[in-house]
Amino acid sequence: MVLWKAIGLTAALGAGVAVPASGLTLTDCDRTTHISHGGETGHRDLGAGRVAYAEWWSQEGVYLDIVVADCGTGEKLMARTREERISERPPFDRTDKAVRILDQQLSVSPSLFSLTRLAGALQGTGKDIEIAAMAAEPCACAALYPGLQVDRAPFGGLE
Repeated sequence: MVLWKAIGLTAALGAGVAVPASGLTLTDCDRTTHISHGGETGHRDLGAGRVAYAEWWSQEGVYLDIVVADCGTGEKLMARTREERISERPPFDRTDKAVRILDQQLSVSPSLFSLTRLAGALQGTGKDIEIAAMAAEPCACAALYPGLQVDRAPFGGLE
């Protein structure tokens, strides 16, 4: 996680400390999910049942994917914003620009915000942009919007 603080991701995405009835906080959601070389960080409440966070990897290469999840609909957008030694592509880091685009999309028209519009705005900045159904509830959804998941497995807890 030190690597991600070094690039300022937690500050860029805005780590939160909301404490809902479940007792789980966004700070609790910053975690290592793959023994020392992968995890989630920078959890943020976007409002209206939506959250954002980053998934990172740092073994024999580095990547960072920004994830925007709609806790109610069960859809998520993933966009690769940083990559080095993961594929044949040249290294890139467009995380700051992608976060600015997300913030701009939220501020210009919050009521019209959609994952599809965000995907379009991220074209040319993020790589491998994908909108998909979530199989399980993300930690940030469990922390901020407990009970919104309908057809997804509930968040499995923290190790």
